[in-house]
Amino acid sequence: MNDEPRKFEIEEVESADPPQRARVEDAETPAEKLERKRDYLDGFLAEKPQGTDPGAPGGAIYEGVISALKEIFDPEIPVNIYDLGLIYGVDVSPEASVTVTMTLTTPHCPVAESMPGEVELRIAAVPGVRDSEVSLVWDPPWDMAKMSDEAKLELGML
Repeated sequence: MNDEPRKFEIEEVESADPPQRARVEDAETPAEKLERKRDYLDGFLAEKPQGTDPGAPGGAIYEGVISALKEIFDPEIPVNIYDLGLIYGVDVSPEASVTVTMTLTTPHCPVAESMPGEVELRIAAVPGVRDSEVSLVWDPPWDMAKMSDEAKLELGML
């Protein structure tokens, strides 16, 4: 280690400009700050994975089918059938044929005859879908545990 004392140079000045003070009008408003973050997140969340199979989760057809299912509401419960847990499976073939396996809240549901047909029509309207088929099953039976957290929150169960 060097035992020599350090030498500092001192510069004398006549005057210096005072530092600039922060001004309220220069500050970003909370809304502007939030909007900037939303813009960033919107772009990030909207970007789809590259090379994803359209029929696989994350693919255009699969996600379009899920969006279509989320627009169909149970007439007795103000929640869409996807979040309600009535959809057991969505299968998209390489030829863009979609098969949805679903159930209803009970076999005696008033829409037991019309709901599968409505689901089939909505899926067939998704861009890229060649044809659709709905398979209505009763096993396993639907129960409230199949509902998403969003549906439980909507119904006041959380």
